[in-house]
This record gives sequence, C-alpha cells and structure tokens, in this order.
Amino acid sequence: MSIFGSNNSFGNTASPNANAMKDIEVASPPDDSVSCLKFSPGTMTQTFLVAGSWDNNIRCWEVQQTGQTVPKAQQTHQGPILDCDWSDDGTKVFTASCDKTAKMWDLNSNQAIQIAQHDAPIKTIHHIKAPNYSCVMTGSWDKTLKFWDTRQPTPIDSIQLPERCYCADVKYPMAVVGTAERRLIVYQLENRPQEFSRIESPLKFQHRCLSIFADKKTNAPTGFALGSIEGRVAIHYINPTSPKDNFTFKCHRSNGTTNGMQDIYTVNDISFHPTHGTLATVGSDCRFSFWDKDARTKLKTSEQFDQPLTACNFNAQGNVFAYATSYDWSKGHEGFDPQKKPHIFLRPGFDDLKPSMKKT
Repeated sequence: MSIFGSNNSFGNTASPNANAMKDIEVASPPDDSVSCLKFSPGTMTQTFLVAGSWDNNIRCWEVQQTGQTVPKAQQTHQGPILDCDWSDDGTKVFTASCDKTAKMWDLNSNQAIQIAQHDAPIKTIHHIKAPNYSCVMTGSWDKTLKFWDTRQPTPIDSIQLPERCYCADVKYPMAVVGTAERRLIVYQLENRPQEFSRIESPLKFQHRCLSIFADKKTNAPTGFALGSIEGRVAIHYINPTSPKDNFTFKCHRSNGTTNGMQDIYTVNDISFHPTHGTLATVGSDCRFSFWDKDARTKLKTSEQFDQPLTACNFNAQGNVFAYATSYDWSKGHEGFDPQKKPHIFLRPGFDDLKPSMKKT
C-alpha cells in the first residue's frame, strides 16, 4: 500500500500558495521557523519525524502509512534549537541549541538530559556509531568540535576549528565540517576522530549546508554536497577519479532577469535520497528542487511557496520527502509576516527522485 492514499483531505487547510504542491500537512507544526527535520532510522518498524524550531522546542510525530501524522511528544531548550539527530536504534533524539547546550531525549521515558556544553551556541549535532565506540559530535560557534560520551559531563575529545562551525555531516567513518571564512575540514572517525584533510572551498560565498553522499555500490561515504548563500551547490569527491568529477551548479535563482539583474537565493538544506543517490535542495526562493548529480541534471522543481523552505529530509526507505516552509530572515525584519505560520509538508519521495536516463 502506498504511504500516500488519494485522501488528502487535511492537506488543504493552508492558504493559497502556502501549500503550493498540495502535499500532506504535518499536524501541529512548530510556532516559529523550522531549523531541522530528521526522520527516524530504518532500524525502527514505525516511522517518526522530529523537527527543531526557533520556538525552543523539538517535536516528534508518528508518520502513519496513510501519510497522516500524530503528534507524540515535545521537549524544550532555553533557546532556539539549531540541529537534531537520532541515535542509530531510534530510541533517542539529540538536540543542539542557542542556549549553548545539547540534550539527549529518551523517547521511551520522555525525559531529556543535558549531555554537552559549549561557550557559544551549538550549530550542529550528530550521533556517531563506530564499531568500538559511540558518541555525539557537536559543532559550535565557539570554534570547537567536541565529542561526547553521553554518560560523562566532559567531552572525550575536543578539536579546535579554524572558525565558527556553520554546517556539518557524518556518515561513518567520515565527518565533514564547514565553518565561517569558507573553511572545510574532513575528519576520519575510525578508532578516534582525527583530521584527515582541509579542502579549499569550491564555493566563493558563505557555507550554509552540507550533506555527505555514499558510493552506490559500496555504500561507503565518498564525498559531499555543499550549499552556499549564493544559490550554488558544489559536488565534491574526497578522492576523485578525475578532476572533472568535482563541479558546482547554480540553483535557487530567479528564472528571468530584472534590469539585467538576477535574484539569487540561499540554499538552506540538502538531503540525499537513501536508495537513488539523487538529492533534494531547498532554498530562500520558496522552492525545492530534485537533482541527479551523476547525470548533472535537474529532475524537478516545485511551484513557489509563500515562504522560504528552511529544512528537508527523506525517510529511511526513501518513499517520503519532508520539507518545512518558514521565514529564514533572509530579507531581514522587513520580510517578516506574522500572518504566515510555519508548515511541514510530506510528499511521495520515490518516483520523483529516480535517476535521470540521461548520460553525462
């Protein structure tokens, strides 16, 4: 049975253009801008979705086979939540906040405890499951990357970053961190985290989001996609077979030009499809797009929403794509409309993301 039936009755409650693609709305969305969306790991029989928000809360929904969502629980921080991640077994959710702490939320007991502390807001959080250790990696604006055993109050490792952490991703045994001043550092995580290499940024503007991709045959991490504030994504292989393998492409820009000028928007999030290896990007241009990096082609672009798209994620099976619409402050306080509320939408994610038949 399809996770999306034809009954889309509660997908029509949003105002015109608020739900530009007529997708299924997640019930009881956050009250402020959505910073992160993460589906539960494939080890679980049910599908859950968590979302972190600038309203200081992390929320969890169960996503049913019909696509309908049931709000399950929520926890709070003392400041906006900037990132979230799941434990590999799906029993815990980790949150990173502007309150300079990270928490571990045990979903079974619905208790959240502090597991990390920084000297500035924590921008990224990732759970690492290695054969000989498991820990939580936090990246902060205090220019450190810290690794935490959730049972200890002090980090098991702390690495000085060249600048503030802006984006990061982990796919064992690789981690990649993007910082201010367009710095990029790759870490290898075997035995213990160690710097592997520093990469000259392929992008000329501030890093905004980063997602590691895997080799289709071996499922080993081989590179990453990096998005910037200048409507551009770089595809970067760690060990390219040819220098031509690494490239950048323009995205999230206005189609036409006004007085010879083109509007260029931020790429807010990147998510790779778990089976197809294709990718989704969401941007301040109020659209999502699907891409095939191997065929170097665009697969689909959404209609324009009434708000920027701030986060996106695929579920473990790759048949649901979640994305959030909410204000990203890209146009300052003048662009803020309190009448427009945050939304999270779900749409079928499998067919639209099938690789292109084109050959490069």
